Amino acid sequence: MANLKLTLACGRYDRTQPLIDGRVAPEGVDLTFIPLRPGETFWRMLNHSEFDCSEMSLSSYTILRSEGDTRFIAIPVFPSRVFRHSAVYLRADSKIKTPQDLKGKRIGVADYQMTAAVWIRGFLAHEYGVMPEDLHWVIGRPVRTIKPPSGLSVEFMPPDTTLEAMLERGEIDALASVMIPATLGTTIRRLFADPRAVERAYFEKTGIFPIMHTFVLKRSLYESNPWLAISFYRAFSRARDLAYRIMYDTDALTVGLPFVIDELEASRKLFGPHIWDYSIESSRPTLDGLVAYLDEQRLTRRKMSVEELFVPNIGPALAEYLRATGED
Repeated sequence: MANLKLTLACGRYDRTQPLIDGRVAPEGVDLTFIPLRPGETFWRMLNHSEFDCSEMSLSSYTILRSEGDTRFIAIPVFPSRVFRHSAVYLRADSKIKTPQDLKGKRIGVADYQMTAAVWIRGFLAHEYGVMPEDLHWVIGRPVRTIKPPSGLSVEFMPPDTTLEAMLERGEIDALASVMIPATLGTTIRRLFADPRAVERAYFEKTGIFPIMHTFVLKRSLYESNPWLAISFYRAFSRARDLAYRIMYDTDALTVGLPFVIDELEASRKLFGPHIWDYSIESSRPTLDGLVAYLDEQRLTRRKMSVEELFVPNIGPALAEYLRATGED
């Protein structure tokens, strides 16, 4: 039987590069990998269902599913995981010193429903008692426009500026951004002076390593070919593991950071051998946290269960993969 010809849109990461260059291929698939930035991928997939499968914002996907939109089905592959305490920015001369000082202030965010913003509001509420209703939200240019939950103070950014420029001019007091402002370290500083220490403490307390993106298949494609979920799951897992083996090469460093080996070993001590885990159970604190935050922030129509977000046939594939790699 001929391989299926499929298109996949996803970021160019160390953990996806083997899929891009063909060192790893999903079984039974003639794959065209289209490396795109997340914003473009999400917009094209959400608005036009343009690819057979793609990287996808986990919050956008969960919100869609809560609304009864079943165009896509996810497998527990997480191309992007990022702590976001480091993603809250202030003017260097701001009088804001603590998260609690944000109460009553104007905070910019490109997209209210984006996963990074969900995580930021989650830790502000749970760790510092700063609720979404305590802030005035200035929204930029979202990938998917939604009606903000009732009871919030919300306005939209003027069309002739940027949130970063508004922060520089003092028109907003803080900025929650997935992109680092160009003037960080001069006119802009972070809310947390030592975000790594704060993020490590957050992980040690909660077990949460925030997931930003998952991987989705068109549901019609999956229903016709349920084996694709297993094929892609194995391929993404092999690509990730190959990336780690390459990174751990001390013959000649493959990453342009002098202490990358020490960093890798330190990360494994903190997160365990699978730093970048692709499974529901090992990512349970993170996934449970996100669906709870989405419910608390009134972004989902109902509280979703983790299990209903993902295909049901990955468990056996994960067990088989761990046995084959000697990691069960």
